[in-house]
Amino acid sequence: MDRKKIFWAIASVFIAILSIWAVVSQSKYFSFEILMSFIRNANKGWLFMSFVCTFGFIWFEGFALVRMARHFGYKTSAIDGTVYGGADVYFSAITPSASGGQPASAYFMIRDGIPGYAATVALLINLVMYTLSLLTIGLLCMIFKYPLLKNFSGISRIFICLGIVVLIFLALVFYMLLRKGSILYSICDSLIRLFEKIHIIRHGDRLRIKLKNTMKEYQECSNSITGQTGLLIEIFFWNIMQRVSQLLVSFMIFMAVGEGVNKAVDVSVIQCFVAMGSNCVPIPGAMGVADYIMIDGFKQLVGSNAANMELLCRGMTFYGSVITSAVIILIGYIIRKKVAK
Repeated sequence: MDRKKIFWAIASVFIAILSIWAVVSQSKYFSFEILMSFIRNANKGWLFMSFVCTFGFIWFEGFALVRMARHFGYKTSAIDGTVYGGADVYFSAITPSASGGQPASAYFMIRDGIPGYAATVALLINLVMYTLSLLTIGLLCMIFKYPLLKNFSGISRIFICLGIVVLIFLALVFYMLLRKGSILYSICDSLIRLFEKIHIIRHGDRLRIKLKNTMKEYQECSNSITGQTGLLIEIFFWNIMQRVSQLLVSFMIFMAVGEGVNKAVDVSVIQCFVAMGSNCVPIPGAMGVADYIMIDGFKQLVGSNAANMELLCRGMTFYGSVITSAVIILIGYIIRKKVAK
């Protein structure tokens, strides 16, 4: 892990501590005793299912990447895919604008014998589908559960609207990078020229020749998706399942503490609005903003217990997935090091 990643990992811990402190300190109804009581008295079966859904959030993303890698002719397993998904979830959580997730996934994919250009195409397709899946579920939530959106505070609604704009913009950018290899080439070429100018790299001409050959293979790989409607629908389905898994975490927790099906459904919808709104800020894991929107939404369902329930749900949906992902990529890294020897 380079110094930049170490910096953001440490910064993320501090931001997480500040976010939790803000939730606790700003709520006069928060009680550590009540929080522990919720956990002790919760139905353990539903709590276990919340962990299963947390794992599903990681697994479904990795499996989508596995399916694309197999389409390109590279053998990889669902277990390997779990590492790809875990790398994306973990490094997305500790870097601004989730910028570290895809490079981390690409690292493991390349180590497993998938060429960089194929890994890049697979990751870009997955990013498009990942974004479209959230927008699709979000649109359905707005149509069928509009009162929940309407009852958010003005600030939360602004965050959610900005998040939607950012999601649409990102979907278009990812699609253009996927279909127009010349754009990606121009970006890489500009970086080579910049690094050459400030003497970070030498022999820029050699790198540009290598880049041209790589981009040719990249474009051929990207073009192979054209007309593959069935594959694209399948990848979209796996991304829908990933999003649903994340939303069901809060559903399971509400069921575990006895809040009932109706509130459990509503909290899943609120979780969807949180996921959309959290895209509006370039903060690791959208910490702070996501907590604010979540508490604002939870007040509609549980009133004075909003802070306690927010910490429970946020703890599993975000911190739980980050910790689980960290364990997965550590095991995956150790296994690959042993195999390499």
